[in-house]
Amino acid sequence: MFTVITPSTHDIGAFDVRRTLPNKERTMVGPFIFVDQFGPAHFDIGQGMDVRPHPHINLATVTYLFEGAIDHRDSLGTWATIRPGACNLMTAGRGIVHSERTPAAERATGSPISGMQTWLALPDGKEEIDPAFEHVAKEDLPLIEDGKVSARVIMGTLWGATSPITQHAATIYADILMAAGASLPIEAEADERAVLVAMGDATLDGEALDRYSLYILKPGQAMTLRAATDARAMLLGGEAFRTPRHLWWNFVSSSRDRINQAKHDWKDGNFPLVAGDSEEFIPLPEAPKTPGYP
Repeated sequence: MFTVITPSTHDIGAFDVRRTLPNKERTMVGPFIFVDQFGPAHFDIGQGMDVRPHPHINLATVTYLFEGAIDHRDSLGTWATIRPGACNLMTAGRGIVHSERTPAAERATGSPISGMQTWLALPDGKEEIDPAFEHVAKEDLPLIEDGKVSARVIMGTLWGATSPITQHAATIYADILMAAGASLPIEAEADERAVLVAMGDATLDGEALDRYSLYILKPGQAMTLRAATDARAMLLGGEAFRTPRHLWWNFVSSSRDRINQAKHDWKDGNFPLVAGDSEEFIPLPEAPKTPGYP
């Protein structure tokens, strides 16, 4: 009925990150090549997230929060604060550098943090497009409600509603809040689909789902998601890629040579600087924590 990817958990000090993609069992679901759920956690006063400037190529990052706030800065000159229910889409294309930090106001009072960080591989012919940044506010993302279910369409078209966020390849992505006993149909139109229960307990066609695991669904089969308790689930997927993607550290590409070039460019200081956050950076690792696949 489905393939199950159990997350690896990384303790990065202030909070845990649970990573289901990349995985040796499965490298992608639609364009999604990297799936992290982080938190929930609470920063002490004076503490916060500090992801120093680092580079990306040939991918798009999608940041979506359940709680808290993050300041995004990048080498395009962008400075945007993301809050729960909104979405940041950063398209790296031929190359971008960005940082992610807790805003000063939240750092001064202490604040919660919880959400999803995903990467989308860019399709053939679009890997080297110009870098771009797009912020879509919570109120501009479609919300499907029926009293017991509240489903926000982050990307693509689901349940008759379409998100305004740019799609480089056909993509579906949704944040689903369900009261105990509620159910929701999972449509079968996308090439590839997966469900991740972020909070609470739920079933798919009667099969209990382990919290935090990624359940990759059988293509072409409509299913029903049902909440056993109050629950939150993420639905993701989209267009199946016909050519493989390689992943090394923060770089994704169909070409290993392109990734090697990006390594040299970062080490040699050939990427642009992040406006307003250029005093420090993450060095190129000798052996990245993110495994390389395939």
